[in-house]
Amino acid sequence: MSHHVYAFEPPERFVAGTVGAPGERTFFLQARGGGRLISVALEKVQVSLLAEKLEELLQEAHRRFGVDLAAETVTETADNEPLDTPLDEEFRVGTLGLQFDVDTATVVIEAIAVGEDETEEPADEDEDDELITADRDRLRVRLTPAATRAFIERAKRVVASGRPPCPLCGQPLDTRGHLCPRHNGYRR
Repeated sequence: MSHHVYAFEPPERFVAGTVGAPGERTFFLQARGGGRLISVALEKVQVSLLAEKLEELLQEAHRRFGVDLAAETVTETADNEPLDTPLDEEFRVGTLGLQFDVDTATVVIEAIAVGEDETEEPADEDEDDELITADRDRLRVRLTPAATRAFIERAKRVVASGRPPCPLCGQPLDTRGHLCPRHNGYRR
């Protein structure tokens, strides 16, 4: 079976966004450029972790390679626009990879599709992750540090715009409340 690599180096636009009401939202990463529009679905926790790890990556690039992140200013205004249409899901993301390319001072984000043969239990053998995921669709995006910071800020806003967390257990509150484990299963 053939696989596709959707590469945007750099994209015209790369954002995280959602479709649906809080509690029922579907999260997407969307890249646009060169007349192409690619949308991939992922989980809320993946968007949150991606933003967190991108911040860490930028800080590490600054510390290890002397990339001057403070001197670079974000010239673009915040991207608060909705996701572009048509919104056709190319694949569901299983693995996210991050890299800082020192030669070009850019961040590379790679979203790899969930494999059909993935199981809950990890393989016992030491297999190279590159070989395991080589036959899967992937979205690869190369961003400047400024574009990465803009992506991080939007991703944080998208994640925070959902249901508020319970002050006791941290699980999302539904409009009807939720069964809080800190209250022995009583509705809050």
